[in-house]
Amino acid sequence: MPSLDVAEKKSYYFIGIGGVSMSALACLLQDKGAIVRGSDAAEGEFTRILQRRGIPVHIGDEEEIEEDVVVYTGAIAEDHPQLMRAKAAGKRLVGRAELLGKVAEGYPHVLSVAGCHGKTTTSCMLAHVLYAANAPFCAHIGGEDLSFGNYFSAGGEYFLTEACEFKRSFLMLHSEVAVILNCDRDHTDCYGSDEETLAAYRTFASQAKKVIVCADDPRARTIPHTLSYGINGGDICAEEVASSRERYSFTVTERGNATLRITLSVFGKVHIYNALAAYSAARLIGISPERIKEGLESFRGVKRRFEKVGTFLGVPVVCDYAHHPREIAETIRTAERLTRGRVRVVFQPHTYTRTRDLMEGFVSALKKCHRPIIFATYSAREKYLFSGSAALLAAKLPDARYVQSGANLKKRLKEELSGEDLILALGAGDIYDIIKGILD
Repeated sequence: MPSLDVAEKKSYYFIGIGGVSMSALACLLQDKGAIVRGSDAAEGEFTRILQRRGIPVHIGDEEEIEEDVVVYTGAIAEDHPQLMRAKAAGKRLVGRAELLGKVAEGYPHVLSVAGCHGKTTTSCMLAHVLYAANAPFCAHIGGEDLSFGNYFSAGGEYFLTEACEFKRSFLMLHSEVAVILNCDRDHTDCYGSDEETLAAYRTFASQAKKVIVCADDPRARTIPHTLSYGINGGDICAEEVASSRERYSFTVTERGNATLRITLSVFGKVHIYNALAAYSAARLIGISPERIKEGLESFRGVKRRFEKVGTFLGVPVVCDYAHHPREIAETIRTAERLTRGRVRVVFQPHTYTRTRDLMEGFVSALKKCHRPIIFATYSAREKYLFSGSAALLAAKLPDARYVQSGANLKKRLKEELSGEDLILALGAGDIYDIIKGILD
């Protein structure tokens, strides 16, 4: 891997530059003085952001690569035309995870957030805390904070990043503080069992100087750690929990000693855990409770995380990235507490292997919903598997409807909605864009 020394003016070509993590890395390298260019299969929000920053983006896979280093994601197929040509030309190929690890090495302090659920929200909360504390930091985020986007740079002392478990990518990171939110099994195309998944998290933790775990997560709390947090136990606790229409407030205690009270602006009890994780990380690097409170209370949310995107026939529409059974169940519970009428769930499964291997969990999370609509699977990098298809999931839910297009979704909703309903669109694929395409 070539040096990231700005003085060397290395040039980088990103295959799949429009991805949320890849585009953030492209912006970061540009800020470091590198020459950056890339391509993607289709134009999107991030490709437009990059072009406005002066980073050329080619749509398609025909462009020849002249740059020193070619960066690609784990989601890129091995037979991708540009990747194959780059290999044949003897280019230096670097995976996204390896590049992220090398970038992190250039900062004195690395803060990383890992877990099957909550990485993006917790990272964003911690970014707001660092900002409130006037810390010189750079944030590389796997989603879009409503204030900071997916990349924010305000100095070079702290590097804050999400640590993704897909293909064990997070093992490229060596952190000063590593946060482990939970250890649920996911990415079943990479991990064959719960034990394999936990072993990867343990290795990730072993590479950090200090480790924070959720005391309420049965797997995470078994990992050797410096600090733990939770509602039901841990070194950092939330006590005297109260809510107002699913916005929660709580008193933070540090090893039994009350510090201050925090009131969150985002919906859902799960955010107490995310806030406690951010609080714990901030305390380990010496930020005062008062500045942490300021940062957490300034956090307004993340795009696609219980985001109200508009209305359909006057009915409010909320989108959420939930694509794992545990996330889906929690998001539905939050929506039900906020809605007088029915929560009309539209769920798009994300990858066939995940749907197949966690099928029982998806059925359990969705079976109590009123006529859930199951949208055709977002295949991502995978080939069709009936055993993990949206059609099979719908068949296992007696009250479900299966749809394959935005037009059919619009028709189905129009036939079944009532005035006090709420439409809850769930999934990590293109359901967000599909739903936005049918709004009033």
